[in-house]
Amino acid sequence: MLKRLLPAFGLMLVATAQADAPQRMSLMYDLYRNGHKLGQVTDTFSRDGNRYTLASEMRADGPLKLLWPGSIRLESTGAVTPHGLRPTQFQHARSDAPHKLATARLDWEQRSITYRYKGETWQVNGLQRGAQDQLSQLYNFMFAPSLPADYSLQLVSGRDLHDYHYERSDGGALQTPLGALATQRYQRIKHKPDEKAVTVWVAPARNNLPVQIRVIEDGVTLEQRLVSASVED
Repeated sequence: MLKRLLPAFGLMLVATAQADAPQRMSLMYDLYRNGHKLGQVTDTFSRDGNRYTLASEMRADGPLKLLWPGSIRLESTGAVTPHGLRPTQFQHARSDAPHKLATARLDWEQRSITYRYKGETWQVNGLQRGAQDQLSQLYNFMFAPSLPADYSLQLVSGRDLHDYHYERSDGGALQTPLGALATQRYQRIKHKPDEKAVTVWVAPARNNLPVQIRVIEDGVTLEQRLVSASVED
């Protein structure tokens, strides 16, 4: 009897996790460059059945706008599964350089990725289960059935495929528009000095919503801090 109950219990846990996952989100983050306010990031998420669309638009304002003209838009589309998000396409676009549109299409049956950039197309094989794109990785915490202590994955950008490994630790309490929230911090473990450093703070009490994100690359630190959130279950 116990053996027959265990699979049903596991399915119930997954169903509960999916039921708690949001249907729509609209989030705004203040964006800082080396500690100075650079602009804002607006993220939106919507789902129709098991299909999702996730978009992020970064726009500079104020005196630092010359460093980042126009806007940068990331978009991830794919499926919501019992194991989390499964992206099928990722795009990276710049409003001031439309010819630099980068697209990655993920073929889960063939385990391959087809890239397109500046008129060139190429394919990379070896796509692994659980791979995420540059944007979906930040929100997959909200859709996974559990919050892992160790998080290893392939990361798909608009032109590359990399192996990422995150370790979880206590992130402390952060002040947010939703109040002071206890967080868990995921920090990428770098294996080479020139690799991008990524840290994500998620709030378990808010279904693992990412409330702060920090990226360090080439001596520049970009940080997003949540300033408003609208989440519909």
